[in-house]
Parts: sequence; C-alpha cells; structure tokens
Amino acid sequence: MRRCLVVAIAALLALAACGHDDSAAPTSTTAPMTEPAAPPTAPTETETVRIGAVVQRDPGIVDPRPIPFASWSRAAPDRIAVHFEMGSPQCYGVDATVTETAAAVTVALRTGAKPAAVGRVCPMIAVLATLELPLKSALNPRTVIQKDQ
Repeated sequence: MRRCLVVAIAALLALAACGHDDSAAPTSTTAPMTEPAAPPTAPTETETVRIGAVVQRDPGIVDPRPIPFASWSRAAPDRIAVHFEMGSPQCYGVDATVTETAAAVTVALRTGAKPAAVGRVCPMIAVLATLELPLKSALNPRTVIQKDQ
C-alpha cells in the first residue's frame, strides 16, 4: 500500500511540474477590429476669449505631442483663441499649425517641454490655457476644426 501511495504522489508531482503551455494555443486568424477613421472634430465655440493662463506659441518645444483643445473663441475677426489643458507653463510650451480653407480652419495643437526645462523636475499639474492664433483672413463663415490626433 505504501508503495502505491509513493507512486501516486510521484505521478502527481510529475504532472504538476509539466504545467500548461499557452504558447501552443491556436491563434486567431481574424484581423483585429479597428474603428473607422473619425472625421475631424469641431470643438465648442465659447464667448470667453481668455480661459486660464494666456500662453504664446513656442516652436522650439522638445518632443512635441498632440493635445486636444476643448473650446475656442473669436478673439478678433481674423484671430481665434483655443482653450486647452497643458502642463505647468514654467516647464511646458505649446505650438500650433493652422490650415485654412474656404470652409474651415483646422488647428493642430502640440505641447512639449521647453528647452530650458529638459532634465529639470517639473510639477505634475494641469493648467487651463489659452493660445491666440492669427488667421490669413476673417473667420466668418468658416468652421473651426480640431485636427484629430
């Protein structure tokens, strides 16, 4: 009886040591589902021209990354202001590209570190900010569109 018990325990230990290998599991041959490309979004227009800190364009930002803007306003017939969240203005800057057509003004907004802030410790805070952008011609009747990131 003792011999049968030892053999049974040894067999269980051998089975446990083998484990389960997922690498041999069959893989799916179907392509992953992807969302269709969304059309550019039109942020909300607001009457408030300045929300939060007013920042200036800084084309020298390091490692620029696209960011969305929540709203925009008319600063003048040929100027718009975009309103967004960014990191501390002491460490981070913002730049934008404006593309104009007869029907729309498309804004691509980017943020990145200021060159002087690279390697510095910066506070991890979100700041509401406004950036005014000049247009080549008056906005009316064009739509302001955010370039999808």
